[in-house]
Amino acid sequence: MTRTVHCAKLHREAEGLDYAPWPGELGQRIFDEISREAWEQWLAHQTMLINENRINPLDPKARQFLAAEMEKFLFGEGSTPPPGYEPPTAA
Repeated sequence: MTRTVHCAKLHREAEGLDYAPWPGELGQRIFDEISREAWEQWLAHQTMLINENRINPLDPKARQFLAAEMEKFLFGEGSTPPPGYEPPTAA
């Protein structure tokens, strides 16, 4: 049986995550308030941030940056792409 949440990002009821995807209070908040669909959107955005900014996710400062961007993306005004970023065009 799937768990549903009222997604803070999508502003509607949607399928929830199976477990907290991040440690600590932020991870619990994501588990409680973010849908699987919104989390997948974040993962795509996070991949873009890592690639465009050449971030090493194992670096503690990079993890702090990603956590702040994650919170903005999922709960706030949104995370903006790096300056000059142009999304790939469909071929």
